[in-house]
Amino acid sequence: MVKTSQRGFTLIELVVVIVILGVLAAFAVPRFMGLEVEARKSTVNALSGSVKSAAAMAHSLQLAQGLAPGTSVTISGATVTMSNGYPTATDLASTLQDISGFTYTAATGKFTKDGAETPANCSVTYTAPAAAGGTPTVALDVTKC
Repeated sequence: MVKTSQRGFTLIELVVVIVILGVLAAFAVPRFMGLEVEARKSTVNALSGSVKSAAAMAHSLQLAQGLAPGTSVTISGATVTMSNGYPTATDLASTLQDISGFTYTAATGKFTKDGAETPANCSVTYTAPAAAGGTPTVALDVTKC
């Protein structure tokens, strides 16, 4: 008599595994529901840091070249108009490598996050200094991301 062995799972074993996966999913899903908003907030925070760094690097380049505070500089082949030693809001975006996922309004210096609940309240706003010797203002708003 030849004994054959069967391989595979019984129906009971499969049902138990499905129930366990269901229970795990019931606990895991609520934990990941709010991550979209947190991700957008983190992206806006990161852009804020990039804007500050870009403005500081343009200012440093102008100082290193010994140029007057209102003299334009060239960064990566793009001419950047300077005002009081820092990039103007109009030309700030050209100092940044990548602003994908944001809409930039040059007239106001405002970057709004695409896909946010209220894009105007999920933004970074850059304002060049109003007077010589001043520093730019970078305002962050993550109230409605």
